[in-house]
Order: sequence, then C-alpha cells, then structure tokens
Amino acid sequence: MPEHIVVVEDELALAANYRAALEEQGFRVSHYADRSSAEQAFSAEVPDLAIIDIALGTETEGGFELCRLLRAHSAEVPIVFLTARDDDIDIVSGFRLGADDYLSKTISLRHLQARVTALLARTEALRNRHPASKTLQRGALTLDTARMQASWHNQGIALTVTEYWIVEALARHPGHVKSRQQLMEAANTVLDNSTITSHIKRIRRKFLESDGEFSAIETAYGMGYRWLVE
Repeated sequence: MPEHIVVVEDELALAANYRAALEEQGFRVSHYADRSSAEQAFSAEVPDLAIIDIALGTETEGGFELCRLLRAHSAEVPIVFLTARDDDIDIVSGFRLGADDYLSKTISLRHLQARVTALLARTEALRNRHPASKTLQRGALTLDTARMQASWHNQGIALTVTEYWIVEALARHPGHVKSRQQLMEAANTVLDNSTITSHIKRIRRKFLESDGEFSAIETAYGMGYRWLVE
C-alpha cells in the first residue's frame, strides 16, 4: 500500500500543486483545508507524513494546534510545516511543538519531493532498528539508542526523532566537530543550514530547561558543532 501523506493547506491552488507532485511519486495524498477537518482525519488515522500550513483560514495558528495534536498521537510521524511565515519566532515555535522540518512556500516542488522522500526513508530506518536496548554514556548524558531516548543527570529530555539523531551524532565522538552537512546526514533527512541551526537551538533549550548550566554543545564557528564532556 502506498504511503499516506496528508496536506493541510487552505490555498486550494497550492494544495493541488503539492498533491500532484506527491502523487507523481506514487504516494496516496489527502487534502484538508481547515483545522477541524484535519483534526478529525488525524483522530481516525495517523498518516505516514503530514505537511501543514500555519495559518488556516481565520485561524492564524491553526497549524500549530494541529502539530501539537498529531505529535500527541505519534512521536514518530514526520511533520513538515510548509508556510509563508518564515520569521524566527514561528520557526522556533514549530520545532518546539515537535515538527521535523520547516519550509518556506518559495521551495520548489522538486525540493519538497526530496524532503518528503528523505523523511519517509528515515521512518523506514526507524522501523528496522534492532530492538535490543543499548546505552551510550557521555558524562551526564545517557542515550538509549534503541528507544531513541535521552536523559541528562538521569532526567529525561523530550527530544524529537530529528533532535535525538543530532545529539547522538555529536555525542558518539566527543570533541570532534560535526559539520551541518554531517548532522543532516545523521538525521537521515534533507535539511538546510538554517534548519540545522534551529534544531541545535531547540536542543540546547531543552537541555537548559533541565540544567541551567548546560554547555555540552559548543559551536565551532564556520565549521559546525561539537559535544563536550567534562
């Protein structure tokens, strides 16, 4: 059965373009133009991937509410914001709610297809992970690599799949700089530099909420990031 993608977009012409591009790749695509109909659909069936606009009709943040609902249904389903709103506050808000990617509507359809394909390939990789639990310890950081769970000083840190893989990539080789390209590859998806930067900011914020003195992720300016262990 083809993978099911849901597009939530109130501009019908844009939605038709997205749908045609995704159906061209063989996906089954459903479209909803408002929050309420999308909520009903998500409650009935969790899709394989969701593409959501933020502003839906008169609801300026309806997409954020949908993201929160869908993430409550599933921690693994890829969620992509595709929106004309590209200011830092909205981007940070999107990642805070658990989105895996945040794209501008100026993106080409081919680029959108590539992002969707990469995220779905990552989901398949998740399904094929070995179920045996293995622990990676780096100072105060503990990673359960099978369950993709992180804790800091024995306190759980609620990371999305994308965030977890970025942390694991950094922590596996403490002190070694990982470029944004390497972190993108580690996350098993197609992200741009600004999206990687946003993920790093969000990861830091989550650890800081647990420990106000957290400083294990260091920026190597012009190069990337490294994980530090005291």
